[in-house]
Amino acid sequence: MSDKIKSYVSKENVYDLLARQDYLVTQSNDLAKAFGNLTLLEHRLLDYCFSFVQKDDTKDTKYETKVLDIIKHFGLTSSGKTYKTVFKTFQSLMRKTALCILVQEDDGSRSILMTSLFQSIKFNEKSKIVFQFNSDVAPYIFQLKSRFYSFRLSELSKIKSKYTLTMLKLWNANVHGKWRNYNDPRSLPPSVTIKGTMEEWQTWFLGVDGEGNAKKWTASRFRQKVLTVALEEIKSIYKDVSVSITSIKNGRKVVGYEVGIIFTDTGL
Repeated sequence: MSDKIKSYVSKENVYDLLARQDYLVTQSNDLAKAFGNLTLLEHRLLDYCFSFVQKDDTKDTKYETKVLDIIKHFGLTSSGKTYKTVFKTFQSLMRKTALCILVQEDDGSRSILMTSLFQSIKFNEKSKIVFQFNSDVAPYIFQLKSRFYSFRLSELSKIKSKYTLTMLKLWNANVHGKWRNYNDPRSLPPSVTIKGTMEEWQTWFLGVDGEGNAKKWTASRFRQKVLTVALEEIKSIYKDVSVSITSIKNGRKVVGYEVGIIFTDTGL
C-alpha cells in the first residue's frame, strides 16, 4: 500500500469514501433513515415486509406471502396490471436498498461492507412470494423491529404521503427506548425533537441524485411541500399532538431545521 493511501485510510476519511446514496449504517435506528429515495408504494411494501419479522427469527429466515394478500392489504384492484405493479415494486426495492455497513474487524480496524437489504425475492408462477433479508443486514432489522420500529400496519396503510412515512420513521429513530406499549391501548408514542442540517433533511426525504448528492429544493419549498405536509398528516392521525418547525439560520440563510412533535396525554 502506498504512503498516500495509508495516510488517507489512517484518518477518519473512511466516511468520505461513501456517497450519500450509499447510506452508512452504524446502528439499527440508522436503518429507519436510510431510504429517502423510495416512493410511497415502495415505503409501504417495505413496511409490509418488515411486519413479518418475529423476535425468534434468525438471519436465515425466509418469509412467504402472496400477491393477492398484498393487493388486499393495500386496497388495490386485482388485475394483471396490479400483479405487474407489485412485481415491479419489489424490483425497485432490490435496486434502491443498497447499504453500506461499518464493520469493526477483529484486529481493531474498520471496514465498509457494501451490501443490500434483501438477499433474494422470489416470485412463483402461482403468485407466491418468498423473500429473505441479507444475512449481513438482518441483525439490524431485528434490532430495529424490537427496539425502535413498532408501527401498526393499520396506521401506516392510512398514510397518503411518503413524506409522512419518512417523518414517522425519523420520529421513531430519534426517540430513546421502546416506541410504545401495544399491550396498553392508551399508550402514546413519545415526544421528540429532530434536528438536522438542510442536506440531512433533504437526503432523508428526497433521496439523492445519480451522483449520490442530496436532491436540493429551496428552503421555503421544502418546508411547505415536505415538512408541513408530513406534520399536518401526523396531526390528523394523532389528535393530541402539537408540532413545530424552527428554522436554523446562518445569518439570513436557512441551513437546517428543528422539528418538534409533542404529545399531551389528556387522560380522556
